[in-house]
Amino acid sequence: MSTRVGRYKKLARRAIAHWSDLLCEVDRLYLRKRPSRIDGLTIADGVTFRGLPLIEISNGGRISIGRGTTINSVNAGYHINMHSPTKLFADRPGAVIRIGENTRIHGTCIHAYRSVVIGDNCLIAANCQIIDCSGHELSFENVENRINTTSDGSPVVVEDCVWIGANSIVLPGVCIGRGSVVAAGSVVTKDIPPMVVAAGNPARVVKTAEQVLGPTSDVVA
Repeated sequence: MSTRVGRYKKLARRAIAHWSDLLCEVDRLYLRKRPSRIDGLTIADGVTFRGLPLIEISNGGRISIGRGTTINSVNAGYHINMHSPTKLFADRPGAVIRIGENTRIHGTCIHAYRSVVIGDNCLIAANCQIIDCSGHELSFENVENRINTTSDGSPVVVEDCVWIGANSIVLPGVCIGRGSVVAAGSVVTKDIPPMVVAAGNPARVVKTAEQVLGPTSDVVA
């Protein structure tokens, strides 16, 4: 009996994997063949979509996705705990989201009032948020009116080869330097220098590349 159950489980897993691959191919073709359906969206060759992301672009906004990048919106396998699809939102006229080449983004919300730039060869894990705006002003002089205010936004830059761990938040005006790692669950409120590990809320440098590799290692920045 146990052998039969095991066989059925194996067949079911294969069927699910095949169906998932088929859906991903349909999603990829839909977005690659019909980018004109979303004004302001540019998709380079070799981009892979796993599942359908949520994409919204205000009039005059622009979103570009570089060659070889993967946008994952499917909570299966390794990313079974991913809460929702990837969301790309250029929220104002002239707002820009630019994603570089060979980058992987999993179930992340990127929200731009002005500009969010993601470099090449980046890894952005599940359930992250990258936002260049606070939504509202502090408005302490008139807190009753706070709900009616909007912030101007401050550009965010994630340089090449950055790895952002799951459930992290990157706040407005931040630059994360090339090659750095942001530990899972961090809140990045200030610039992170290149080639370090940052962790915590607020995120602080906890290790440098030299400390990880040892004093005699050559670090390529």
